[in-house]
Amino acid sequence: MWKAGLIALVLLAALGPQEGERINAKTYQMEVLGVAADPHSGQPMVILRGKEEKRHLTMFIGPFEAQSIAMSLQGVHPPRPLTHDLMVSVLGKLRTKLKKVVITELRESTFYALLHLEQDGGEMTVDSRPSDAIALALRADAPIFAEEQAFPKEQPKGEVL
Repeated sequence: MWKAGLIALVLLAALGPQEGERINAKTYQMEVLGVAADPHSGQPMVILRGKEEKRHLTMFIGPFEAQSIAMSLQGVHPPRPLTHDLMVSVLGKLRTKLKKVVITELRESTFYALLHLEQDGGEMTVDSRPSDAIALALRADAPIFAEEQAFPKEQPKGEVL
């Protein structure tokens, strides 16, 4: 019996990573410093910083997502649920927990993220825009991570914020 399990394990290893699986990705836990307007274009952006290694990640986001993130950071609770509040409420009713958010990569000037959800002991990931993922994580008190592939190749010199 154990031989069959060993053979299956060897075959899986030989096949390589499955779709969506990440191998040896360096991951950094991030904190949201805030939202700001780009001084040149006025477009909103969210600014994250690594909790330990102090790497910065700045992403342009939409105005509604910027407002949602800012409200959460300021502890503002609207009288009626906004979209991100509604999503957290729905997850709770479905007995699903947002375990963490991972910003996975920057590809062709677009950031990608995954929501890591847990329900009935099982785990699943859901593709998300990073701005929505961050707004959800702040409301659900879930940690935010960024993989090495999410950081621009050329980091700006000097301290951001």
